[in-house]
Amino acid sequence: MNTSEQDQAEIRLEFARLRQEHADFDAAIDAMIASGCDPLQIQRMKKKKLALKDRLQELEDRIIPDIIA
Repeated sequence: MNTSEQDQAEIRLEFARLRQEHADFDAAIDAMIASGCDPLQIQRMKKKKLALKDRLQELEDRIIPDIIA
């Protein structure tokens, strides 16, 4: 079942937004580590970043069609 072009465009837009958010989390975590933030706060941020990565993978799987039939 093919996803319509509009759906594909929406998925790609969300993917781009989430990829930027993932990069922002990366920078924030680096800054927190550098400033000696509470390790528990850093761990929470890393979990949120990981959840974003999982969501990005889901979207990527929807963008790239299955090649193996």
